Amino acid sequence: MSLNKAQKAAANHFKGPCLVLAGPGSGKTLTIARRIEYLIKIYKVRPEEILVITFTRYAAGEMKKRFCQIMGSESFPVNFGTFHSVYYWILKWAYGLTNTSLLSDGEKYAILRQIMGEQKDTSIEEQEEDYLRGLAEEIGNVKNNRKDIESYSSLHYEKELFKKIYLAYEDKKKRLKKMDFEDMLVMCCRLFEERKDILRKWQQKFQYILIDEFQDINQAQYDVIRMLTADSGNLFAVGDDDQSIYGFRGAKPGIMMEFKKDYPKAKQLLLNVNYRSDGYIVDGALKVISNNKERYEKKIQSFRDREQRIKVYELKDSVEESLYILKRIEEFLQKGEAMEEIAVLFRTAADAQVLSEVFSQHEIPFYMRDRLRNIYEHFTAQDIISYFRLSQGIGERRDFLRIVNRPNRYIGRDSMSEGIVSFESLRNFYCDKRWMLDRIDQLQSDVEMISGKSPYAAIQYIRKSIGYDDFLKEYAKYQGTDHQKLQETLDQIQESSKTYAAMEEWLSHVENYGNMLLKRQEVQKKRQEEKGIVLHTIHGAKGLEFNTVFIIGANEGTLPYRKAKLAGELEEERRLFYVAMTRAKKRLIITYIKEKNGKNVSSSRFLYELAGSQNGKNDVE
Repeated sequence: MSLNKAQKAAANHFKGPCLVLAGPGSGKTLTIARRIEYLIKIYKVRPEEILVITFTRYAAGEMKKRFCQIMGSESFPVNFGTFHSVYYWILKWAYGLTNTSLLSDGEKYAILRQIMGEQKDTSIEEQEEDYLRGLAEEIGNVKNNRKDIESYSSLHYEKELFKKIYLAYEDKKKRLKKMDFEDMLVMCCRLFEERKDILRKWQQKFQYILIDEFQDINQAQYDVIRMLTADSGNLFAVGDDDQSIYGFRGAKPGIMMEFKKDYPKAKQLLLNVNYRSDGYIVDGALKVISNNKERYEKKIQSFRDREQRIKVYELKDSVEESLYILKRIEEFLQKGEAMEEIAVLFRTAADAQVLSEVFSQHEIPFYMRDRLRNIYEHFTAQDIISYFRLSQGIGERRDFLRIVNRPNRYIGRDSMSEGIVSFESLRNFYCDKRWMLDRIDQLQSDVEMISGKSPYAAIQYIRKSIGYDDFLKEYAKYQGTDHQKLQETLDQIQESSKTYAAMEEWLSHVENYGNMLLKRQEVQKKRQEEKGIVLHTIHGAKGLEFNTVFIIGANEGTLPYRKAKLAGELEEERRLFYVAMTRAKKRLIITYIKEKNGKNVSSSRFLYELAGSQNGKNDVE
């Protein structure tokens, strides 16, 4: 495949630093592969002196595959790898590390769970994996950005508590003689800083370094790269600052923005043709991202014509939104569109809950690489299920035990020690305590009250009239967890119940949905190829492309996310929306809702930016 003028200029670069701004669909993989070819064939560089770094093993494999196709052979010993694999290689040579030295994610979460359990003032529900994941990410970010834990102020946790957890985690890891992935980066930095002789050896080995997705680099990774290229200056960095969306992992877009300060003589090039997307999509996406202040200005043109305007639709709620998407997908399938060429993108996996349930109901196959948590396994859903089971006369002892003190009625477990528990058995146990009999009577009355209601109305009654929402506030305070997150989970459960008229129907759906997810997990374990409509978080869809893309939940609080308050955080949210838009090749359909959990919600500010003004349309219809 021939190169355009900008690609050719980048591929022909020989010595010295070079920053290549490569927008979506601009052919950066081809450009990097061609540059490796030119280094070997034209400039006579030895292949083993070339190091190509990407962020994932898949990307490294694809880059190597493209290079071998161009060269017509796999016999060229060019070094392809991820940051972690390259740094592990260096540490293995220096310290004799083995795979057993590395801490798995499972082991990491087990250590953190143990530490949390040891904290007297903090405990954690077994179901709250997100809490542990967030904790692990922040610990990783301290290391990725080479922060001093003594002066570090946590973004999400009380300063002293986070420091205590961090130090306990490091201590347990040290006693196990294990290291996590972030430790590899920090250790590599220290090795090169303290042993200049070892640094010199690796500088001589890697004379030419090429980095893909440079916008995703973190401080520790960059520090090592700067040391490796300090002598030769031969750093070829390819990326797009407009697609820097991994701040939560420690990525620092500022590194790319400051590249010319670190390398004043660096050449800067722009791959200015988008070969992927319809002209309307390219222009609309640029209109949105141009509202960011901290970015390189770019003029990008589409190789494709302007054929289909971006569609934006307003729906009542997430149920209506999901049914609308289902209808449109069925239309596209009838016209011959392949399932794998249709993608639905969303901010977080939780935002796909209602959609995945609607697909499951209508037996529409879907593929989702991100783990789709069964929301009905969350303790709030289990509480609702137990209330429902009791109201239907099928409750068991475990159902009474689960909800009898949610909210707190001060009914002791010793009153439910028998195999069968009923309201009558509770009354018999507390027969000499009038105030307890009143509480039991009220509980029975409440349970009977929800028995004839629809699932949605019954959940509303449990939350407001019985006082479950107030219980959640107290629970969150005691557990030291995010009350709003618990509230949102319960909101999603209630929202998805709208399409069911009877409790029996909803309970049956809960069981069927769980079985469907178990089957999907079995398929993934066996590494069988899943086929169907692609459901992806926007983060997970980066690097992918589809003929038809739906972006759902384009509302304030979702896109941009409610926790994004600072200017830098809002700019990352805008970059996330930009990435979502530029996954589409032919059709881009964006939806937002008017109502969420019975409350009015507003459309995303990004939609106003896309329209050009609150009244204008241009690329949108």
